Amino acid sequence: MVEKAPMTPEGYRNLQDDLKRCKAVERPKIIKAIEVALDHGDLSENAEYDAAKESQQQLDQRIKEIEDKLSRAQVISPKDVKGDRVVFGARVVLIDLENDKTVSYQIVGETEADRARKRISIKSPMARGMIGKTVGDMFYVQTPAGEREYVIEEILFE
Repeated sequence: MVEKAPMTPEGYRNLQDDLKRCKAVERPKIIKAIEVALDHGDLSENAEYDAAKESQQQLDQRIKEIEDKLSRAQVISPKDVKGDRVVFGARVVLIDLENDKTVSYQIVGETEADRARKRISIKSPMARGMIGKTVGDMFYVQTPAGEREYVIEEILFE
């Protein structure tokens, strides 16, 4: 059985766009580079040809990875999720009890995680600590600097 991977609609669209770019832009560039290298003759000592073929293999592998992720994607829109517990897609406002600072994270699929955008993977320790919790619940997360304690202030589905 194929394991489904949760993904937001935005993450799914981004993967589709990446796949289209790989096939429509990157692949033709590499094919052209191979053709140019072939025009140089002797393939036994043709570094341009070797480099182009290696790029082609890497691109083909990237395309297979993207197609695999798309085929296993279970698209979940945060707007369609309801309830009072932290689940995939939720944006969670937390209070860090060590410094009393408020932080906010959205729980997303692995391929969508982006710390700069405050989007964390559902498989991250922080997300695993939050899943299933409700407003007011406290939880602990083990960090490189030691254990941190948080309290859930708000759960948003946007």
